[in-house]
Amino acid sequence: MPAPRPASLRRGSNLPHVADFNATVILDAVRRSRTGISRSELGAQTGLTFQTVSNITRRLMEQNLLVEAGKDSSGPGKPRTLLRLDTTSRYSIGIHIDPAVLTYVLLDLSGDVVARVRQDLPGAVDPAGLVDTCARTVADLVRDAQIDPASVVGIGIASPGPIDVARGIVVDPPHLPGWHRVHLRDDLAAATGLPVTLDKDVIAAAVAERWAGAAGDSSNFVFVYLGTGLGIGFVVDDIVVRGSSGNAGDVGHHITGQGDRVCRCGQRGCRGQAECLGVVCSPATLVAEAIAAGVLDPRPGDEDPVGLTRRFPELCAAAAAQDERAAAILDRSARRLAEAIDQMCDMLDPDLVVVGGTAWTPAEPHYLPSLQENVNALFAMSDIHGVAVTGTAIGEDVAAVGAGCLVLDATYSARPASLLLH
Repeated sequence: MPAPRPASLRRGSNLPHVADFNATVILDAVRRSRTGISRSELGAQTGLTFQTVSNITRRLMEQNLLVEAGKDSSGPGKPRTLLRLDTTSRYSIGIHIDPAVLTYVLLDLSGDVVARVRQDLPGAVDPAGLVDTCARTVADLVRDAQIDPASVVGIGIASPGPIDVARGIVVDPPHLPGWHRVHLRDDLAAATGLPVTLDKDVIAAAVAERWAGAAGDSSNFVFVYLGTGLGIGFVVDDIVVRGSSGNAGDVGHHITGQGDRVCRCGQRGCRGQAECLGVVCSPATLVAEAIAAGVLDPRPGDEDPVGLTRRFPELCAAAAAQDERAAAILDRSARRLAEAIDQMCDMLDPDLVVVGGTAWTPAEPHYLPSLQENVNALFAMSDIHGVAVTGTAIGEDVAAVGAGCLVLDATYSARPASLLLH
């Protein structure tokens, strides 16, 4: 009996003019199988004829994208030849620009990390200097990994928003002062000689989870990014939602609770009396609360939001050490975050929420149980299905991995738009 088709897998078409689309459908199916898949199973899962599958897989093998990986004799009939990705045939590079840290990863074709580098960023970052630093580090990363530079298909950048995706511009991000309409995509492409893709950090992280993380079996999920800033990425019917300008998921201005703290946009409560989610749940705000409450001692540099963000693990460690004041600060933040996540879930009806980002690792032991309990308690469709809430399996590098996966996704994933006649 043919293997059942995963719900998230795209179907192919047997019409000749969609050959490129079908090739990406086959690649995606092989990638998801991980341990290998036969041609007959590919036909069953994609809806393509055996002859179409054979023609495509032969071409992909000639391009060194697929290899034969032995025989499977577990079922009836003669043993089947398994196919898998030739993961070392192509590579991509991902760069994540967080105002506190710069992260680089080198990915193989399956999205696995081959090498990584992290660099702390100063409070003020010169865009031209950052491009030079990135270009040198990319060259070093490829050289040290001892791979053929020609096998690197491109660079992906995950940047704080807002961004202009069409023009490859970073547009006045609030946590990167002095960055006014920086042409980051084209500048880095000129400096490295490689194609460069620019996307928002939370969107890149959602792509990472779809490619190589906890959401591989989910077609509808929400990714919550917790770093220097806060954002939410959406995947609906296996499509990453970017919005008309590529800035979907900017929930920092989402109102929650009551208060009078100043939002990053300069308004108090942003919409009047309520507080912004990006303020009350940001690591910098929580650390400032901890300092004011005497949980943490003040230090030079605490006036800088990036400096405060770097102290967030101290607050999490205090909560882990049973400091009730620290635990109360994190509890309040986790409940408000759960309320915001629940509203997103009510709108989109996902079956999974994944949380990650540069600030997530220290916060996970305290946040995750609260999010798991409160999101499902508030979810409007809870009588029909639950929502699994989990931390990213990729780790702190999730946005950088996502940036590298952006390149792989753009090059090798099935896109219905490619079926349109020109």
